[in-house]
Amino acid sequence: MNTLISPPDLSDTAVKITAPLDTLHRWAEEGWLRRLDSALAAFMRELDPNAPPELLVSTALLAQMEGRGHTCLPLAVLVSQPNEVLAWPEAVQEELTEFWATLPVHLDDWLEALRSSHLVRSVTTQLIDDELDAPDNGQPLVLGGTSTQPLLYLRRYWLHERQVARSVLERTAASQPVDEDLARQWLDRLFDPADHTNGSVLEIDWQKLACAVALRASLTVITGGPGTGKTYTAARLLALLFATHADPQHLRVALAAPTGKAAARLRQSIDASLQELSTRLGTDLDLPTFTKRMGAARTMHWLLGARPDTREFRFNASHLLDVDILIVDEASMIHLEMMSALLQAMPPGAKLILLGDKDQLASVEAGAVLGDLCRDADKGGYSTETARYVQFVAGQVLPAEFLTTEARSTALSQQTVMLRKSRRFGGQIGQLALSVNSGNSEQAQHLITHDTTGALQATFHPSVATVLSLAVHGRPAAAASYADYLQLVNVRPKMTTSDTSLHSAWVKAVLVAFDRFRILCAVHEGDWGTRSLNQTVQQALAEAHLLKPRGEWFAGRPVMVTRNDPELGVFNGDVGVALPGSQGNALRVYFLDGDSLRSVGVSRLAHVETAFAMTVHKSQGSEFLHTALVLPQGGAMVLTRELVYTGITRARESFTLVEGQSGLLHRAILRQSQRASGLALQLGGSLVKNCNSKLP
Repeated sequence: MNTLISPPDLSDTAVKITAPLDTLHRWAEEGWLRRLDSALAAFMRELDPNAPPELLVSTALLAQMEGRGHTCLPLAVLVSQPNEVLAWPEAVQEELTEFWATLPVHLDDWLEALRSSHLVRSVTTQLIDDELDAPDNGQPLVLGGTSTQPLLYLRRYWLHERQVARSVLERTAASQPVDEDLARQWLDRLFDPADHTNGSVLEIDWQKLACAVALRASLTVITGGPGTGKTYTAARLLALLFATHADPQHLRVALAAPTGKAAARLRQSIDASLQELSTRLGTDLDLPTFTKRMGAARTMHWLLGARPDTREFRFNASHLLDVDILIVDEASMIHLEMMSALLQAMPPGAKLILLGDKDQLASVEAGAVLGDLCRDADKGGYSTETARYVQFVAGQVLPAEFLTTEARSTALSQQTVMLRKSRRFGGQIGQLALSVNSGNSEQAQHLITHDTTGALQATFHPSVATVLSLAVHGRPAAAASYADYLQLVNVRPKMTTSDTSLHSAWVKAVLVAFDRFRILCAVHEGDWGTRSLNQTVQQALAEAHLLKPRGEWFAGRPVMVTRNDPELGVFNGDVGVALPGSQGNALRVYFLDGDSLRSVGVSRLAHVETAFAMTVHKSQGSEFLHTALVLPQGGAMVLTRELVYTGITRARESFTLVEGQSGLLHRAILRQSQRASGLALQLGGSLVKNCNSKLP
């Protein structure tokens, strides 16, 4: 790759841009920007002393947007309505308006200023016409998008986005041969006979349809809410592929998810479904042997071979994964850079199946890949050929509302299936989740304040003491609390050194009991954030004589890993509990992966934090018997519909909402999370959904 071209000599122009840099540095001092944001703008000036103010300002704000999960900066909105993008507090808006008055008012002037710098590369979104792009001289900034909706990128995010778009288009467009008669025979055996509505109208079996669709290409996206049967579908797809493959005994299958907890749940669900199928099919399909050959489900970092102190992975475009089929669950948590790495490491003919809930929170890091891939999943957008295929192979007749013309259909939409019927997640919690997801604030408020089943409860204007009471005692009709696991911690069984089975059983019981209850937060800082609540909950449990904290490490301390450590086999987001080992009183942190235990000595875990309270983001991929969602005072700007929906759907039987101030639930439901991205544009869809909405 070419190196960055040398900057021109210092000129009088450089003097004119001192004021914008001074303003950016001051904003960083006052906390409106990060120091990193203003420092990046200053670095751009070092590279190009003639860099115009528009470039310096755009660079600082682009860096801040990346830190908030966006992959690019939507310039059209920024130029005309900067606070629609920044969403800064009212106290700052007057100064922002005054500063903005010193900058050009027309978008074309900004674009001309950006293009005038040798630090910016202008590109086209047409993936097949790379020769139309400006030369790649290692420019740190990339100007993409369209003439009316231009997007500014940091170089590496542009490269990741284009790589993902290329791979998705190639994998969904390249058809794979299907023996339709054989596929139909096995699909009819793998799925129950179709249900009928009023005895005549056939209801679409989206799970069966998804399996049929997945046979045709090397990438399939299956999305759906809780209980819609994503992993149930994936298990039947595995059986279908095994039954129809030319050499099934050598079929290489891998399972993965972003976190250890999600990976373990994926394997458990797949195993249970395949066992049920094995009973149904008997000896016609050797599913037990097939199941054993799959091996354990892995975290994404483990699967790709994360390496210490680098963003690179052992498996990449030059060293491909050894798989024929890869199923990845909780794909909503996969950020842009990780998805790019995954797609590059996939062998050309291998099948990649992405499972996830498009309505959950996007990844903590930049990008909302699953959301971009599933942007129009609810509409279907299937071609007449797809309709013919699924009718013959799966016996499913697609209604006209899910069809489109050949000219408007995309390869991605033909390989995307949205599961629409929840078979498990019903009752009051399911109704509440649906109300939140549809934006019906009034119905959600009514459900949570008038529930008579005990599944839902809301507390308004509470003190932190409300949260502490839930942690120690639970609440009426939802008794699950941290007392459940701590009572087990305090009755450690006596055992001999030759028999560790009692110890293993005790550890598993403790870990299972710990997952009965969890406090979920929207933020880290403040009285209502994870850091403060972890301290106060620990103190409350100690005062209740359930916990004996002595120093940093003590028996019963729950911890979350905050940094990947492949050598120890622990990854960011793993949650465990510190307990005495089987051979003495030395503490180890135990993690439960399905039915398997793994442990690490506490002295080797340098990057962990106490985990009585965790963020909603970190809870994805987990479920708890009783979940308490804490909405913080003064936290309206960070609360979104997706955050509340994700928090609610972590609860299996009981959900408690703790509102720090009145109206937070209402405001959160009305505020949808938007992430600026050009991925949908490159895939043939709209650029940024509701681009005039504030971007949190």
